[in-house]
Amino acid sequence: MTHTPSATDPSKTGASPASLAAQRLIAAALGVFIIGMVGFTHMSVAHNASHDYRHSMAFPCH
Repeated sequence: MTHTPSATDPSKTGASPASLAAQRLIAAALGVFIIGMVGFTHMSVAHNASHDYRHSMAFPCH
């Protein structure tokens, strides 16, 4: 019986530590962009959407 690696367990998928670090860095950068940059935009639709998201996640913004 062969064991199939789990898609949710990076230690069994063969992902290198550098690849995992790059994925985490990209995810963090995307999060900072969405919460930070979009929240301070002058476009009211994007600002209001990120503002509401921040409140729903209990992230301080005032």
